[in-house]
Amino acid sequence: MTLAKSTAKTASAEAPVPSLHSEAAFLAAIGRELRRHRAKRGMTRRQLAQASLTSERYLAQIESGAGNPSASVLHAIAQALDLPISALLPEGGARTAALDAILDLVMRLPEGQLAALAKDIEAQLERAGSADRARRIALVGLRGAGKSTLGRMLSRHLGWPFIELDRQVEEEYGASIPDLMEMAGPATFRRQERHALERVIAQHEAAIITTAGGIVANPETYALLLRRAHTVWIKARPEEHMSRVVAQGDFRPMAQNRQAMADLVAILEARRADYARAEAEIDTSGQAVEQGFAKLLRVVTPFLGERQG
Repeated sequence: MTLAKSTAKTASAEAPVPSLHSEAAFLAAIGRELRRHRAKRGMTRRQLAQASLTSERYLAQIESGAGNPSASVLHAIAQALDLPISALLPEGGARTAALDAILDLVMRLPEGQLAALAKDIEAQLERAGSADRARRIALVGLRGAGKSTLGRMLSRHLGWPFIELDRQVEEEYGASIPDLMEMAGPATFRRQERHALERVIAQHEAAIITTAGGIVANPETYALLLRRAHTVWIKARPEEHMSRVVAQGDFRPMAQNRQAMADLVAILEARRADYARAEAEIDTSGQAVEQGFAKLLRVVTPFLGERQG
């Protein structure tokens, strides 16, 4: 036996062989990440299949943990979701090298100093953020929560411009949002949304801004919004979201979808943690418009007297 063969045989014997259980758990985790990111973007499985040129049946297998996608398939899916491929892997892309370094330093501190450090960081972020937010108030949340209605009321009350970010995108792109999504795909829409938000911030020190519910799907855009506007999450019970959307005659992206309510709940759950990062939140469930507006006015009043550049 040659040395090369002997070495290869030894290395093969020493290498850990992954168990079926660990492989199954890994594939199930990929499926969970894919479902979560798809739901956060409000995309149906059929829409993702068309955007990624992957069969809807195979996507269902991947999401259930039964599929074992190749790197090229994952790459196509990630591109359709406007994500790095690492984001579809368990724990992939969750931490950057800089964040790892910060966490390493924090772990060296005595436990008694962690609370003080957290307060210092929070105070620094608050100082930096308040200087950037000016008098912009942004309303986020799912369709049907009342963002546009309450936003217009607040705009009239304060005499500030009312800006719907979706309308800004349509004007600048020259097509409706559904047409834009169909022609260019979700990734292009998210890029246009980011550009529109940057322009609104540059042009308006005081404004009421409403956003598409899926703005949280782009971490950079959402972080920009949180940093440059006082953000309020307008929410309601899933049944009320659904009934209000239907009443408005707008049923996308769940048109002709028998799982509409299940999809809506999944979208809300996927986005809940991101929406909760807003400075304030109000629940409009079971309330008249006037009651919702009174709630909104109470939570934004602390932002109104600030004089920032």
